[in-house]
Amino acid sequence: MDFDYSPRTNELRERLLSFMAEHVYPNEPALYAEIDEGGDRWKVLSKLEELKAVARDEGLWNLFLPESDEGAGLSNLEYAPLAEIMGRSHFAPEIFNCSAPDTGNMEVLVRYGSPEHKEKWLKPLLAGEIRSGFSMTEPAVASSDATNIQTEIRRDGDEYVINGRKWWTSGAGDPRCRILILMGKTDPDNPDRHRQQSMILVPLPHPGITTIRHLPVFGFDDAPHGHMEMTFDNVRVPASNILLGEGRGFEIAQGRLGPGRIHHCMRIIGVAERALERACRRLEDREAFGGPIARQSIWSERIAESRSLLDQARLLTLKAAYMMDTVGNKEARMEIAMIKVAAPKAACQVIDWAIQAFGGGGVTDHIMANAYAYARVCRIVDGPDEVHRNQMARLELRKYQNTDPARTGGSGDVYMV
Repeated sequence: MDFDYSPRTNELRERLLSFMAEHVYPNEPALYAEIDEGGDRWKVLSKLEELKAVARDEGLWNLFLPESDEGAGLSNLEYAPLAEIMGRSHFAPEIFNCSAPDTGNMEVLVRYGSPEHKEKWLKPLLAGEIRSGFSMTEPAVASSDATNIQTEIRRDGDEYVINGRKWWTSGAGDPRCRILILMGKTDPDNPDRHRQQSMILVPLPHPGITTIRHLPVFGFDDAPHGHMEMTFDNVRVPASNILLGEGRGFEIAQGRLGPGRIHHCMRIIGVAERALERACRRLEDREAFGGPIARQSIWSERIAESRSLLDQARLLTLKAAYMMDTVGNKEARMEIAMIKVAAPKAACQVIDWAIQAFGGGGVTDHIMANAYAYARVCRIVDGPDEVHRNQMARLELRKYQNTDPARTGGSGDVYMV
């Protein structure tokens, strides 16, 4: 495996780093202030729109998308270090039109959408003119097992009628959100539980959809993006809005969530890297008990451990990206599951130590608190740690079925000596 960055990636890295230094980091205070001003947090941020226009003019746009003329044509391995750079700022992914859930939704439309879907929804998403939401999990069931999802999608002539309750519909709070991808049941009696589900496009606003509340993460509302709890009451959409056809929901989910999981991991490493950098500068700058805090043995240990954790997570992420590029998402499912567990866990630890380095300031700082909230929620979104660990264990145990343990010394016998 060769993880050297390609010339194209190196060129984009340098341009991204320069853009972040010139445009993103200096404007973070103004962006946070704009969210807070005026009383309405669910609004389009004018400063963010200005920066998006600059990024697009500079060709730093839709870098995530390999399968469209509108994307940069990068492989997962090439995109990984770019996503890490963007992850260093809460606002950066959207500035480059590379933020969730839009990235996953655009990939779904590229791969599975009809020409009509692409014209109506993909084009404005690629242009950054609208935003989208993803509506999968439900409050009434354990959605970590997606076969539990109960929202009804019923065919009625030339339409589908949707009834159900969803939550954690990410992106639905944005006033520019114009389309949801919703997963529900079209065939609840199918003996194959993985053929009961379908995905369908639901335009917003819609008179049958009610937003119950936004769901905060450790008190953060994530405005103007948001994660919404919503009800769907006899929501009618054209039958042509079904993606791929009835019973194909799990197939689409695997195509969407594989790249989505690894994108989260790429970004979360950038989040944690920035936290570590800020912590190191803070520790070098502050003195206690006769010298720089950084020279205290406990902090030397934490800094060293942080570097080890992040480099391990990065290498595993690059391996997963390489596997996705070379053998496909299905064959890379072990690597994807491993990094989905390892990267957020490492980030949580590194960010927690960074908060400790800042003392009281660490829990009031926008950047650090947002970083921890994002890292912690990543252990749940796109499948909780427990689900991924179960899959990893099944795949590992499968290796030893119908094999001769004598060939590897893998017998379970215990010999006393």
